[in-house]
Amino acid sequence: MTTAEANVAPTKVWNDTAPAPVPQQRGAHAIAQTIGSKILIQAINAGTGIITARALMPTGRGQLAAMILWSQFLSYLSSLGVPSSIVHAYRRYPEKRHDIVATGLLMSLGSGIFVTLIGVVFLPHWMHQYPASIIRYAQWFLIITPICSLTYTGKSILEAAGSFTSSNLMQILTPVATIIPLIVLALFHALTPSNAALCYVIAAIPPFYYLMLQVRPYVHGLRPSFVISKLLLSFGVRSYGIDILGTLAFQVDQVLVVNLLTPAEMGSYVVILSLTRTLNVFQNSVVSVLFPKASGLPKEAVLKMSEKSARISMIVTSFFAIVVYFFGPILLRVLYGKAYMGALNSFRVLLVEVTLSGCVFVLAQAFMAMGRPGIVTFLQGTGLSLSIPLMLLLIPRWHILGAVVALLTSTIARFIFVVLGFRFFLNAPLPDLMPRMSDVHEIRTLFRRRRAAEAA
Repeated sequence: MTTAEANVAPTKVWNDTAPAPVPQQRGAHAIAQTIGSKILIQAINAGTGIITARALMPTGRGQLAAMILWSQFLSYLSSLGVPSSIVHAYRRYPEKRHDIVATGLLMSLGSGIFVTLIGVVFLPHWMHQYPASIIRYAQWFLIITPICSLTYTGKSILEAAGSFTSSNLMQILTPVATIIPLIVLALFHALTPSNAALCYVIAAIPPFYYLMLQVRPYVHGLRPSFVISKLLLSFGVRSYGIDILGTLAFQVDQVLVVNLLTPAEMGSYVVILSLTRTLNVFQNSVVSVLFPKASGLPKEAVLKMSEKSARISMIVTSFFAIVVYFFGPILLRVLYGKAYMGALNSFRVLLVEVTLSGCVFVLAQAFMAMGRPGIVTFLQGTGLSLSIPLMLLLIPRWHILGAVVALLTSTIARFIFVVLGFRFFLNAPLPDLMPRMSDVHEIRTLFRRRRAAEAA
């Protein structure tokens, strides 16, 4: 227990009236349901990607990416580890849940507003090679950054409370609200980079409204507490590094290529990146359930759960990566068009990277659930620190392929460090990632439960 956590319990008697118990889903059922929702989300996102890629072509698609990248990126960077800290504190201190939720939401709102102001000043200097109109749109679209911050935190609140159904529905609303106006604009041949970006920005509002309705029962009035803020920051600052590293691992490449690649190259890079990231659906689903479920469990249970989750998710992701490797040329040509075929080799390298990075993300949850976020932050940071200098070195030489090789090198380093971290920092055996038949049976069980849930 940290010093801040130790100081909370004896200094105040908490007389909150506990709300009605929230129905919690079993881990396997929650994972199966989350997998289904992630697959649907990825399918819709693939549809939006195809529409924008074909209508805007590489240059326009690159301009679109440059405009919509920043709100989510900045909201993650400004999290201060609060979303992860809420999950941890909510599970460990249920009698303080109202104060935890209220304080966490207000902290997220404040940090979101702060980074929005910074972004407005920063963007013109970083996007200097883009037209002035594109830069102005990117600045205006930062207005939804505080909404993204609150949505990120609200999602963690629902998952901490075991309400994975509400969390999944909220996440489905975003791509649905995005693709509908995009289809309308495409049918009328009115799709431009700027109004396509507006579709993505407006799409953040419906899920935010739904999320606030779902979170409201967990907030009995806004009662922010300085003591609770210290508690959240105690864990949050240590896990903040993981939030930053996770964001950088998935988005620092885009932030850098905005500055180093032409808009057309940026467009091709975003297309292959989004296509390969669909393979993370299983691993992301596992992580959404693993951390809330594992928090507070004994060490042996956390290690066993993390090892098994990483192994199973690797099997599923690897299988689909192999399939996509061979059918990649057809996918790029048929779905997105011949203009993107020049990035085929980079696309295939990314398939290896996305498989390994997902496994790293799953294994890192063991450190989080056992209250050791600072260790995995250090391990991940050491590996990720390789990517930025490699990108600065390789992108000017190899362009898109340079960014991809830098990502893969960094991911391999992070994978090695996090695996060795089990031995040196958790005093546990190295995680056994060798597939076994029992894992295949577990995968079958998960998908059977998913089908049974859909039938019900």
